[in-house]
Amino acid sequence: MKEFYNDVEDDAEDLDLKQQLEKYLVHWRWFLLSIIIGLLLAFLYLRFSTAYYEASTTILVKDEKKGGMLSELSVFSDLGLGSSMKSNLDNEIEILKSRTLVESTILKLNLNVALLHEKNFIERDIYDEAPIEIHFVNKMQSFREANINLNCELRTAETFLLVEKTENKESFIESPKKEFRFGEKIFTKIGTLVVNKTSFFSDFYSNGEKSISILIKPLDDLTEDFRKKLKVEPISKTSSVVSISVSDPVAKKAEEFLNNMVEIYNESAKQDKNFISENTSNFIANRLALITQELDGVEQNVESFKKSNRLTDIESDAKLYVESSNEYDKKGVETEIQLNIVSSLLDFIKKSSNSDLLPSNLILDKGDASNLISSYNQLVLDRNRVLKSATNENPAVVKLDQQISSLKLNVAESLNRMQSNLQIQNRDLKTKEGVLNSKIGKIPVQERQFRVIARQQKVKEELYLYLLQKREEAAISLAATEPNARIIDTAKAEKNPVSPKKKIIYLAGILFGILFPLGIIYADDLLNSKIKSRDDLEGKTQIPFIGDVPNCEHVSELIQPNSRSSSAEALRIVRTNLGFMLNKDEVGKAKTIFVTSTFASEGKTFISTNLAASFALLEEKVLLIGMDIRSPKLNEYINLPSEGLTNYLSSSNKEIGDYIVKHDKYENFYILPGGIVPPNPPELLTNKKVDQLFEKLKAEYDYIIVDTAPVSLVTDTLLIAKNADTFVYVMRARFLEKRMISIANRFFRDKKLPNMCIVLNDTNPKGMYSYGYGEKLEKRGWLKKIIS
Repeated sequence: MKEFYNDVEDDAEDLDLKQQLEKYLVHWRWFLLSIIIGLLLAFLYLRFSTAYYEASTTILVKDEKKGGMLSELSVFSDLGLGSSMKSNLDNEIEILKSRTLVESTILKLNLNVALLHEKNFIERDIYDEAPIEIHFVNKMQSFREANINLNCELRTAETFLLVEKTENKESFIESPKKEFRFGEKIFTKIGTLVVNKTSFFSDFYSNGEKSISILIKPLDDLTEDFRKKLKVEPISKTSSVVSISVSDPVAKKAEEFLNNMVEIYNESAKQDKNFISENTSNFIANRLALITQELDGVEQNVESFKKSNRLTDIESDAKLYVESSNEYDKKGVETEIQLNIVSSLLDFIKKSSNSDLLPSNLILDKGDASNLISSYNQLVLDRNRVLKSATNENPAVVKLDQQISSLKLNVAESLNRMQSNLQIQNRDLKTKEGVLNSKIGKIPVQERQFRVIARQQKVKEELYLYLLQKREEAAISLAATEPNARIIDTAKAEKNPVSPKKKIIYLAGILFGILFPLGIIYADDLLNSKIKSRDDLEGKTQIPFIGDVPNCEHVSELIQPNSRSSSAEALRIVRTNLGFMLNKDEVGKAKTIFVTSTFASEGKTFISTNLAASFALLEEKVLLIGMDIRSPKLNEYINLPSEGLTNYLSSSNKEIGDYIVKHDKYENFYILPGGIVPPNPPELLTNKKVDQLFEKLKAEYDYIIVDTAPVSLVTDTLLIAKNADTFVYVMRARFLEKRMISIANRFFRDKKLPNMCIVLNDTNPKGMYSYGYGEKLEKRGWLKKIIS
């Protein structure tokens, strides 16, 4: 079962894709015409556009990292000079793309002066076969910004006429005459102009060609143009081989541009190397002469200093003095510490009580003071031990207190004597240390003075030796200057132009031919808000759909037994589907079918009459009633009398049978015309005679087809809707807006129109073009359809 549903879904997708394709394939002639136009436009573009040829050359750049070479400042590499300016591939590529190099190449080849010749309505550059050559001497500053267009008319083999095309207030040519001879100096606003003949002049002149355009372009603009076309790229990441290419309408110009650019690049690099090497040699020579004089003077200063200060070895004497001074300094620090300890002990003794012990391990002296402190602490311990079992008034305690007080005085006197001795010792140490420091103080001055002189001597000597070595290296660098790049392949242009590419242009023309009508059809389908086919109704309504009726060639002709048109077959399908909508239980009563629409001109009368005729062909007794009494249109399809339903409803003594007429071409087809248009249609349709009329007619006919008024304009149809067994709601394709489907949905939801079903009228069959409902449709050739 799952596989069955998958197959159904696949079929639905295929059907949807087929419908989408058919929507475009039906306009295949448009696509064919558009492709032809696209190819024609591509041909015209290729015919009149300028073809560009690409020339390329390959060079080997001397890279420090990928090959190595002697750079301009390599003689100073150990000093750090030029380390950031070493030759490498990235830097050289930027130099090759520089504006200065491109501009120099343009000036060398005189490319800012272009010679053009018109042939077959196309003006092309004749650089490779120019019959004349243009030279400017004594160029002025304005030459760079000049934008001048001249026309050179060849009068004879020796003379020519120079005419300005540029509309300037001031004349470009200062000479009053316009005709000149070849080789003659012509004074202009930007310099002296000289026109000479070339080897191509004879052939050009003999062929009857007389006119040549001379275009002087602004140098900055032309430089930027060439820089945009110039491509400089390394062949790979691991090599220093560079590919240089440029495109131009003239292949020879592109080749000469590249060859000359590489030549100028090498020449500039060589000049830079020679310039720096020469300056380096001159600098070294001047410095050597100066350093020689300075070195002699420094050596004389060293000799004079040692004689005046009677020095032999300053470092040994200084070392001995510093060691002795350090020893005295260490002893002085120890004495200062003992003085601080003794002072602290004296303060502690003054503040202590008989129960406090004195520190005994702080004094380095092991003499009287230490022994007295030990005895004092023993008495304090004895006193504290006795107090644990006696009071302060105990004779033993009193005696111990007296001994402690006496011994405390002895300790204090001993500490005072020790303090005096330490102070004397400290003064003596400082005196001796001062004598040594005085001797040491003189040594740095002498050493500093000697070091300054010795340092100058060493620096001058090393610099002298260094410059001697670099002078030789600079001489080698100057003699061994080589090009910065080696040409691997000279410039060569491709035989086929790089742009425009014919295949791509023709492909673009074909794509244009396909996409242009495709876009128009898609946009038209996207922006069209009207119903076109049954697909537009799906998902937007729950009203049953019983068929669509395509437009026909003769809308006024009713369906016949032998009719085989698409409209006739569609009406038969609608008739068959209506059989499923009608109630089959009521026997002996006519099936009443009301036909209505949203607006007028949707073809409800056409559907009504043809449905009635279709049922009549089944040998069923059919009555067609025209109840659109505001705008009756049955007489457009059938010849009917002017009186009808409205006359019956408005009279009291008429029978309905007096107004019913029989169609002369059908056996069982009867028609009740709408009659004269009344002034009060709603009141007339609410008459009781309407219900009585339907009761009477249902008993006499098998089918009653009623053509009613549009439901969105008037309420006439709603007033009589209760008499219908089913309502056929006609919607006209390419006429009714999709948003109007909501009106039919509202009637269906509110059940105001019983047993509704939809018929889509005037659909567009494949290969046909509609002229609108009610007009005669003809089959036309594809050319007529395109013109329309």
